[in-house]
Amino acid sequence: MSPLVSIERDVVPRAPTLVVFLDGWIDAGGAAALARAALLDQIPSKRFATFDGDALIDYRARRPTMQLVDGVIGAVRWPEIELRAGVDRSGNDVLLLVGPEPDMRWREFTAEVAALAKSYDVRMVVGLGAFPAPVPHTRAVRLASTASDAVLAEKVGFVGGTLEVPCGIQGVLERACGDAGVPAVGIWARVPHYLAATPYPAAAASLIDGLASAAGLALNSGDLHAEAAAARSRIDELVSNSDEHLSLIGQLEAQVDADEPTLNVALPSGDELAAELERFLREQPDN
Repeated sequence: MSPLVSIERDVVPRAPTLVVFLDGWIDAGGAAALARAALLDQIPSKRFATFDGDALIDYRARRPTMQLVDGVIGAVRWPEIELRAGVDRSGNDVLLLVGPEPDMRWREFTAEVAALAKSYDVRMVVGLGAFPAPVPHTRAVRLASTASDAVLAEKVGFVGGTLEVPCGIQGVLERACGDAGVPAVGIWARVPHYLAATPYPAAAASLIDGLASAAGLALNSGDLHAEAAAARSRIDELVSNSDEHLSLIGQLEAQVDADEPTLNVALPSGDELAAELERFLREQPDN
């Protein structure tokens, strides 16, 4: 095994699903972070493996934290990339890759994760993320995929055409796993561009539902759907007071309902609406 990883063999998973949550790339509305928290809450897990932070993490960019008690330094907590093992409600084994996106040695890291997936008979690798798109909050969250093969892309849904876009570690990892013979798919939620800087639980709920569907896992997204309903009410309250905002939402609804490509649509009033929505939501006592 590579010196990049240390294995703790308390539990040996059986044909697990590997779910990837590595912070540092696009996460509009904090949807993947919300989904990760929900998943860790409902799947009790223990550490299965750790990766060498000294080799992978730039501590000047992701500094450790220290505890101070009356001026005396106590524990120092280092950012860690770890693999956790757990079981869903139906007894399906799950591995969770969590921590910061590596700052260095991406090729070695992704090759090592792909080798681990192969050696532990991982049946599917699933990454979760969210990106801002010109879609309205009044419609169901749509998912898009980055996948290692066309079958998985079709299962989740995809943005048509050929795109050349910057890539996070998740995409590199999906390609490495696919090349190693392990099916891999990234599930991405489309978050209204005017809410990209605001927690958006509707997207997180859709990510959990998409993960459950793609990987055949028994997962509960009920709490996130309840949070989404409450957030929707607050946003609707603000939007209803502005004819300009209602017009913007109407344009977005028309595009989505017509199923037209929306990734490159320019809507200048979106920034203004975003600023007002963020201000409004910050003022709410339960936010």
